[in-house]
This record gives sequence, C-alpha cells and structure tokens, in this order.
Amino acid sequence: MRDRIYITEADFERLSHLVEGRRSGRGPDPENLDTLERELDRADVVEAEAIPSDVVTMNSEVRLKDLDSGDIKVYRLVFPSQVGKANSISILAPIGIAMLGYRVGDIFEWRVPKGIRRLKVLDVLYQPEAAEVRGKQGLAAGRRRRKASARTLQGSGVPS
Repeated sequence: MRDRIYITEADFERLSHLVEGRRSGRGPDPENLDTLERELDRADVVEAEAIPSDVVTMNSEVRLKDLDSGDIKVYRLVFPSQVGKANSISILAPIGIAMLGYRVGDIFEWRVPKGIRRLKVLDVLYQPEAAEVRGKQGLAAGRRRRKASARTLQGSGVPS
C-alpha cells in the first residue's frame, strides 16, 4: 500500500464538498466519510493535465484482480448519484475509497467483515483526464493536417 495517492484538483474539490455535505446532512456511513477524508488528506493533488494516465480517478474504468480469489473484475468509480450504471462502484463504498488514486501495478487493501481484501490494479481502461488529453491532441493533429493540406493545395494551384 502506498503512502501517497494521486487525485486531480477537480476530484479533490468535488470529494471534499461531498464529505462536507454528507456530514452536515448527517448522511449514512460516517465511518466511510472518515476514511475518504483520510484518503484526501494523504493525496498528492495535481492538475488534471498532469495526472498520469494509469491512475484511478473519478469516473475511471479499471480492471482489478482479487489477489486472494484470483477473480478479475471491471469497475467504474463514480459519485453516489451515478451508482446503478453497469459496473459502477460508489466512491463512498469501501472498495471505491480504497482504489482512488492508485496506479496500474499497485496493490491496495480494504477491510471487509471477514478480514482484509487485497486487490491489484491491472489496467485503467478509461480515465476521463487521459481521454480529454487524447481528444485535445487529436484536435490539434487534425488542425495541423488541415493546414498542411491547405498549404499543399495552395502550392499546387488547385483552389482550396
């Protein structure tokens, strides 16, 4: 288990507000809120553009291996309002809190009634921050190709 985890500034803000809101409303699972708050306290908070693409962030889809049973499952880490979608796991669930901020190859643990479960992050199948960066890179590459095509057309005497 790592001493530090990585969280984007936006996730940190939203999760901090979630904890505050649940506490003021006397929401369920005060123990889970305490655990999430401890995770936020130990996090390295970085800009979205700086987060490595192999880090589990909010709305990431990850493939995890249970090191005790050998089972491999895919989960999407979501806010409580998004629970119910396929493979979604709430950030307020113990496993959701546990996986936040870990990287591919990391092993994390969380307590369950029968003891401790150990999971390994096998892959981050989707991370919104990485998808956004790829989208911006794709747009920039498309603009460069269009400019190059326009220069080629202008040099050939063909109207563009």
